[in-house]
Amino acid sequence: MRNAFKPLVAALCASGALGMMSSARAADDALVARGAYLAKAGDCIACHSAPRGKPLAGGLPMMTPVGAIYTTNITPDPETGIGRYTEEEFARALREGVAKDGHNLYPAMPYPSYAKINDEDMHALYAYFMQGVTPVKQANREPDMKWPLNMRWPLKIWNAVFLDKGIYQNKTGKDVAWNRGAYLIQGLGHCGSCHTPRGIAFQEKGLDESSGAYLTGGLLDNWFASNLTGEHNTGLGRWSEQDIATFLKTGANAHASAFGSMTSVINNSTQELSDADIAAMARYLKSLPASGGDSRAPYSYDAKASKVSLTRPAATDSGARLYTVYCMHCHGADGRGFAPMLAPLAGNPNVLEKDASSLINVTLNGTGDLVLHGVPAPYPMPRYAPVLNDRQIADVLTFVRGAWNNNTPAVQAEDVAKLRKATQAAR
Repeated sequence: MRNAFKPLVAALCASGALGMMSSARAADDALVARGAYLAKAGDCIACHSAPRGKPLAGGLPMMTPVGAIYTTNITPDPETGIGRYTEEEFARALREGVAKDGHNLYPAMPYPSYAKINDEDMHALYAYFMQGVTPVKQANREPDMKWPLNMRWPLKIWNAVFLDKGIYQNKTGKDVAWNRGAYLIQGLGHCGSCHTPRGIAFQEKGLDESSGAYLTGGLLDNWFASNLTGEHNTGLGRWSEQDIATFLKTGANAHASAFGSMTSVINNSTQELSDADIAAMARYLKSLPASGGDSRAPYSYDAKASKVSLTRPAATDSGARLYTVYCMHCHGADGRGFAPMLAPLAGNPNVLEKDASSLINVTLNGTGDLVLHGVPAPYPMPRYAPVLNDRQIADVLTFVRGAWNNNTPAVQAEDVAKLRKATQAAR
C-alpha cells in the first residue's frame, strides 16, 4: 500500500519544483523588465547606438573640447562588450567611471549623475544588460585625441576633485513625488550633463538644486541646452507642471518644441516613462527657483508692441523679407506658430536665450524626426544650410530675435559661419 503512494508523492514534488522554477523565472523576467524601464529612463540607447548601427553596440561620436570620443559597446558580448563584467564591476563603471580593466572613462559618460543610482535599481539594470540585451560583437573605437590629451590617468585626479560618490538620499520636508522627480532628474535622467554649464575642467558646475548653476543651461556639441529653472524668459517660469509633462511625453507644447539631442531623449526615453514618473519630474523641475538669465524684464506678449507688418517689408529689411518667404507659413505673421505642431517664436525660451547657438544650428541643420509610439510627428524643421548663406541666416534670426517683443541681441554672420563649419565637420 505504501508503494502505491510513491508515484503521487513524486508527482507532487515535481509539480512543486516546477512551480518554484516558474516563480523564479517570473521573478527574473520582472527584474529584467524593471531594468529595461530604468535603461529607458537613463536613455542609454541614444548615446550607445550609432546611426544605422545595432542597438547599444556603441560607436556614436561625441565631441569634447579636446577631440572626439566614441561611445562603447555595452551589449553582453564577452569579447567586445560588457559580458564579463560582474555586478560590482558594472556598478563601479556606472557610478565611478572605471571600466573592468581599471581604465577611467571620460566624463562625457554621465557617471557623476549615475553615482546617485540606488542599489536596487543598479541590480535591475545589471540583470537587463546581461539577460535582456542581444550581444553584438563590435570592437570599440579609440578616441580621436592626440597625446598627451588622450592620457587617462589625469581622470583619477578629476574624480577625486569633482565626483560625489553618494547615492541619492531623500530630502526631508519634500514629498514622495518631489523626491522621485529629483532622483530621476539628477540620477538616471542625467539632465544636468547637458543642461548645466561646465567649468574649465569640463565638470558640471552643479549636481543638484543646492547649486545656483544647476540646470541653468549649457553649450554642448554645438547646441545650447535650455535653462530648466524657474527663470521667466529663458527657463520654465511660464510653464506649468502640465506643460513640462506634455513636453517630456511629446516633445512639444505651447511654448517650444524639441530639437538637437532632446529629440532623441523624447524618442527613446521620456515618452516611454510612466505618467507618475513624468509628473514627478515636472514637480521637481517646477520647484527650482529662477537662476541664470540676464536680468531682463519678464517677457509678455503685448499685441500692440508685438505687431509686426510683414505684408510689405522694407527692401532694406533683409530679415523680414526672408522670414516672409521661408518662415511665416509655419510660424505665423504674429510669431505664435501653430503649437504644438509648429513651434511659436514669440516668447520661445530658445529665442530669448542670449546664446543663439541652438537657433543657428536648427536653422542650418533642421531637426530630426520626433517619433511618438512609432509615428513620426509632422512638420519637422527643414535644413536651410543648402538654401541660405551665412548673412541671410544671421539676418532672419536677427529679425526673429527682435520681433514680437522678443528684444534679444542680433545674430552675427561670423557666428553662423563658425557653426556651419563645425556642424558640417560633424556630419
